[in-house]
Amino acid sequence: MSSVLVVGYDPQAIPGVDGEALRAALDAELARFGEHGIDAAMTLIVFDESAEPALIASLSERPWDVVVIGGGIRKTEQLLPLFEQVVNLVRLHAPQAALAFNTSGGDSVEAAQRRL
Repeated sequence: MSSVLVVGYDPQAIPGVDGEALRAALDAELARFGEHGIDAAMTLIVFDESAEPALIASLSERPWDVVVIGGGIRKTEQLLPLFEQVVNLVRLHAPQAALAFNTSGGDSVEAAQRRL
C-alpha cells in the first residue's frame, strides 16, 4: 500500500479563520485517501520552533512514498522560510519520497496520485 504524508499549516493558528471547520475539512480529505487505497497521515505545523521537531518526527516515522506540502504553507509569502524549511527537511529525512503540492485542502489525494 502506498503511503502519503500531508504537511499543512495548523488551522487553529490562523487568526480570523474557523479553525475547527477547516480542520474538519482536512480530516475529511485525509479519510478520502483510504477510499483510494492509500495509507495517509497528516502533520499540521506552525511557524515557530516546534515546526522542525514535529516534522522530523513525522518524516522519520516510516518510509513515505509521497509528501504533499499544502498551499497554506506554500502560498503565504510570510511563510516562505517555513516552506523552505519543510522542503529541506523532506530532502534530509525522507529522501525517497516524491514531493507533491495541492491547490487546496480538498485535492491532496489528487496531488499525491500524480506522484504515485
